[in-house]
Amino acid sequence: MPTSNALDPNRLAEYCASTLDEHDCPSASVAVVEHGKVTLAEAYGLADVTAHRPATPETVYALASITKPMTATAICVAADEGLLDLDAPVPVPGDHPWPDPTARQLLQHRGGFGAHYDFHYGDPATGTRVDPTPYARLHRPPGTAFEYANLGYRALGRLLETASGQGLADFVRERVFEPLGLGALHLGPAYPGPAPSATRYTTAGRAYPPYCDTSHPGATLGWAPAAQLALFAQSYDRLLSPETAAAVRTAGGQVNPGLGYGLGWCLSLGAGPLVQSHGGGMGGVAAIVVTVPERRLSVSVLTNSTNKAARDSITNHLLTTLLPDHSPESISPAPDDPVRPLNLPTPRWEGTISTPEGEIPLSLTVSPEEARARLHVNDETTEAPATASRDWSFQATFPFQLPTTDARMNSPVLSLQLRHGRDGTLSGVALAHKSGDAEGLLGNLLTHPCRLREAA
Repeated sequence: MPTSNALDPNRLAEYCASTLDEHDCPSASVAVVEHGKVTLAEAYGLADVTAHRPATPETVYALASITKPMTATAICVAADEGLLDLDAPVPVPGDHPWPDPTARQLLQHRGGFGAHYDFHYGDPATGTRVDPTPYARLHRPPGTAFEYANLGYRALGRLLETASGQGLADFVRERVFEPLGLGALHLGPAYPGPAPSATRYTTAGRAYPPYCDTSHPGATLGWAPAAQLALFAQSYDRLLSPETAAAVRTAGGQVNPGLGYGLGWCLSLGAGPLVQSHGGGMGGVAAIVVTVPERRLSVSVLTNSTNKAARDSITNHLLTTLLPDHSPESISPAPDDPVRPLNLPTPRWEGTISTPEGEIPLSLTVSPEEARARLHVNDETTEAPATASRDWSFQATFPFQLPTTDARMNSPVLSLQLRHGRDGTLSGVALAHKSGDAEGLLGNLLTHPCRLREAA
């Protein structure tokens, strides 16, 4: 008997409708695939609020980071065909003291890149874009630590294009989507049709433009209806050799104690059957796909709101119903970095942030007793709560816009994440970004090296 028989369609519809209403999410599309066949495909709410167009099972949704397993599959196909070597160095421009990362390390987010995303909305011919080249630098030795990195998948896309002589989107379509019979899947800044796509919405209900481009398409720009996404999750390995398929499901980096990361997929750790999953989130997108290979069961949940709450609630409702032993921790990439009190040897620090436009001096005054810090850059001073954690000796987010052309586009706040080293310095990263899209559209996330020393 199919597992999906445990789902009462009427109760599922009631649950999804109330969840969408509770979290102000316009729509959700859900699908279940068992043993290669779609056993559930339903949609709820509105794909376009203004036009009052309902979501249907055929509605196509943007996927954000669920694009990564698709790009990873294409890389693995190319490796099996001898077009590239997963363990050969992938050249990274710029000076760094370490060996270049391999394709395998980039697939596993262990390539040494920092966090980054950039978005260009609306007319593709207008507006200023972030040049990712200055940010595509290594921050740590490849292979030493997991850090989720869109720039690593940017490098993989460029590697695949060089190795195959094809554009990334063309290769993925011809060598992944079409052989699997998944013609509605697409990679690009807008969905070309003919199936209708869901309009994306901010948490406040404003519509995003249909077009959204990035410098990291292989990490971000996928599209799919829910049923075909669930079919992809259950069938992609048909394209791979047994050895490569096994490598996909081998964790090379740990996201948290319950989750590892293989070649393009999150992997559950510990007891029970292996659970593969990947979520996606960006402006107007909250999506997830989960597959349990041993049980030949896949589930996908797609929504058209930046807020992930409805996606998460519906996903865990489905999985708890279908898999009585389901644990949310088996698919949750939440970081395991508990907060601890500040404990720096001195309260006053000074140094620089390295940006594409040069070094920017800054000073920092830390008050452990008040758990606050004061940042001074040029003639501006601002304060914010400050903490430490297991991974960072100091972390704080300031309402301060870094005075660079890139940060002024749509990155109005600055976060510092710094470690106290044996040499007595505080070093780490300064992140220019925007916290959500409650106002305007989601901004960019730009990582800059930052180094401070004790003030005289």
